[in-house]
Amino acid sequence: MRLSTKSRYAVTSLLDLVMHSDQGPVSLADISVRQGISLSYLEQLFAKMRRNKLVTSTRGPGGGYSLGNTPDQVCIADVINAVDEKMRIANRDVRGSAQYEPCLTEQLWDELSAEIENYLTTISLADMIENEEVQALSRAHDLRQKQPDIL
Repeated sequence: MRLSTKSRYAVTSLLDLVMHSDQGPVSLADISVRQGISLSYLEQLFAKMRRNKLVTSTRGPGGGYSLGNTPDQVCIADVINAVDEKMRIANRDVRGSAQYEPCLTEQLWDELSAEIENYLTTISLADMIENEEVQALSRAHDLRQKQPDIL
């Protein structure tokens, strides 16, 4: 499975979006400040998520992004698959040639990838935002946005 920075930032930014969408679309600039993710990186991620219908965009004053579905209908695996390649534990060592030869543990890594993906399909954004630790961290990030010199 490929859990890259891209995947982690996509999940983090969508959680932030959901937690701050009660007053309409959320700007990427606000997510950038709260989560410490560069605005240009968020633009790339949200373009991919928009193409995959995870988010919708609203232009103009008061514009920003909204979740394309309800939080309980978006699982973490959907988010990762939208911004990254297929989830898979990488075991493809290339040693000087373009030819790949499977190793003895290939089946193990394939099964582990499938288990991780199955697990991440059982966790929705709604599940994540109900988590007390996630809520506490969100409040701390909100304070950082309002008073950047405190944190």
